[in-house]
Amino acid sequence: MSELSFAELFEESEKNDRKIRTGSIVEGKVIGVKPDEIIVDIQYKADGIITRNEYSNTPNLDLTTVVKEGDPITVKVIKTNDGDGQVLLSYKRVANEKSYEALQEAFENETVLKGTVTQVVSGGLTVVVDDCNVFIPASLVSDVFEKDLNKYMGQELEFKLTECNPKKRRVIGNRKVLVAAQKAEAIKAALEKLHEGDVVKGTVKNITPFGAFIDLGGVDGLLHISEMSWSRVDNPKTVVEVGQEIEVMIKSIDGEKIALTKKLPGTNPWEMAAEKFRVDDVVTGKVARMTTFGAFVELEPGVDALLHVSQISNKRVEKPEDVLTLGQEITAKIVDFKLDEKKISLSMKALLTEEDDVAEEATEEAATEE
Repeated sequence: MSELSFAELFEESEKNDRKIRTGSIVEGKVIGVKPDEIIVDIQYKADGIITRNEYSNTPNLDLTTVVKEGDPITVKVIKTNDGDGQVLLSYKRVANEKSYEALQEAFENETVLKGTVTQVVSGGLTVVVDDCNVFIPASLVSDVFEKDLNKYMGQELEFKLTECNPKKRRVIGNRKVLVAAQKAEAIKAALEKLHEGDVVKGTVKNITPFGAFIDLGGVDGLLHISEMSWSRVDNPKTVVEVGQEIEVMIKSIDGEKIALTKKLPGTNPWEMAAEKFRVDDVVTGKVARMTTFGAFVELEPGVDALLHVSQISNKRVEKPEDVLTLGQEITAKIVDFKLDEKKISLSMKALLTEEDDVAEEATEEAATEE
């Protein structure tokens, strides 16, 4: 065995005298790699060992695929003696601390981060960013209530940080603010393309008792029940269905509120009513609805006429439903027509009276001939 030079003896002495403490950060060099551990020269009397769990959070990671002999490495001392004379080291904790420092900087600068969802819990989502866990509460996942968060499992999400405490390892993310900002931009862009009076196509997004919300491509408009048809509509679901594509006109725009209508210009049936219906005309129609004072008869889609209860029969009628049924086709005479008020009054009684007069005249003629 050759004798060591003075410099080598000095270096060996320095190595043996070097002091390391638990928690200290040291520089080292990889001198051996196994699938489940790394051996590191840290210029100390004993080599350091990094186990798989102290290198990464990735389960069953083969360390030979990520590290090779001769690589420089920065580690943290976990224990100066593991019982076998070796020093236990952690690469993961050094990287983790650097990651938390980066998160702190991102928090202060309001930087948009990306992370993958690794866990779904009742209270929210756990997202990993550079081996650091970030918690996004359910209330901050989106700008609307999310009943089922499982759909986010494994997804990469963008978010900002609303809280960052590296010492307590408490980092809170907020995706809601980004979703809201993106929607606001989409709405702004969509509104710039829309104008009052435009006839556009949209998709029925949601139906309520008072109307339907129509997706116009980034912004929603309300089609009120009163604007769904020229005819009376009692239930919006009888006119539209979710997912249906329909043509509507923009009636008004007030900020982000858009009012829509299906009553397009030139389609108002009352505009042609004066040419089709006149006083004394005998018409047929179907009973559309009934009230305590009479029945409304649809002469054609969008044009309803009132058959007052007193005009149903020569006999006294207490309620329209005592004589009529919904959907029944009846024949009546137009006794009044006010186009400006869109009102047509009917009478079945007038026809009965005329029939009685004809019958009486026929009887009188027969008696005269005798």
